[in-house]
Amino acid sequence: MTDPLPKAAEAEHLTQALRRSGALGEGRVAEVTVEKSFPTLLSHFYRLRLAYEGAADGAPASLMLKTNALGRPNSEWGRHEVAFYNNVASVTPAGLVPRCFDAHFEPADNAWHLLLEDLSDSHLVATQWPVPPTFEQCERIVRTRARFHAAWWDDPRLGATVGAWQDAVAFEQWMQGLAEQYARFADMLGDRLSGERRQLYERLFDQAPRLLKRYHAHRHITVVQGDAHVWNCFLPRTSGLGDARLFDWDAWRLDVGASDLAYMMAIHWYPELRHRNERRLLDCYHDELLSRGVQGYDRRALQDDYRQSVLWQTLTPVWHCASNIPPVIWWNNLERIHLAVEDLGCRDLLAG
Repeated sequence: MTDPLPKAAEAEHLTQALRRSGALGEGRVAEVTVEKSFPTLLSHFYRLRLAYEGAADGAPASLMLKTNALGRPNSEWGRHEVAFYNNVASVTPAGLVPRCFDAHFEPADNAWHLLLEDLSDSHLVATQWPVPPTFEQCERIVRTRARFHAAWWDDPRLGATVGAWQDAVAFEQWMQGLAEQYARFADMLGDRLSGERRQLYERLFDQAPRLLKRYHAHRHITVVQGDAHVWNCFLPRTSGLGDARLFDWDAWRLDVGASDLAYMMAIHWYPELRHRNERRLLDCYHDELLSRGVQGYDRRALQDDYRQSVLWQTLTPVWHCASNIPPVIWWNNLERIHLAVEDLGCRDLLAG
């Protein structure tokens, strides 16, 4: 039995959405064809081919519809990504994220959808997971990320109309939840989690209030993607044809920009590749920040933020496990992030 299409894929809904966004004039969507349909861990995508009647010059020939994962309970992740496209992407410089024609969340049942520009013909994901891209491709991704971060760097709208600052009480609750997740995680792993790593986690929870002073200063902070791996970026198929686009924003938050870089490299790369590329890509990122007007943030400050971000990323596999992300993802991430902690001397940050 074929699952019914969401209402957001119906011709009348698409017509109204495209008109509201300024992408369609007096014409209307006459026919919708699903060219492709596929699931991800938390959502479902449809590639929609559109046929028009009447004046439709410049209207998109196809769209990507992103919506609730089929057969799974609706979650809060959709609400968060809808908020990104309505409140952040809509006032972000063009050319950094996919254009969104419609973003809606329904509180009654947590149903949601996004109508995004279809970049299938002009862009591609650099490689098939888990193979890392070339250095040139990684540099393009990092520079695109730096341009996005720079656009929101210490913006007065942060915590006001864009995102929300987490106060000490909220962080205490967050850390308590993580501590409980970690306890279950450690019990489940048993002797597969070494005593040395257990001591690191215990020290991290103990020193969290001191380490979080960096965040609570609300200085040199930006909008970060959260789930910032290299496969969440579209690169142009042809060199020089348009810009890269960062996509999948259901984990965005306000934080130091280096947290996205730690997620991209320290979580996902084994030491040999990271040793060759990590410093050069951090240099590229910092260079791009400066060229985009960021001031008062030197290369040493970036390195300090990166090391602390790597330390915090040791909690990511714990959270992934608690969220039922498959072990093939979180187990490898666990090993790689702890190797990065050792390489970068991140344990020294816990000596407070």
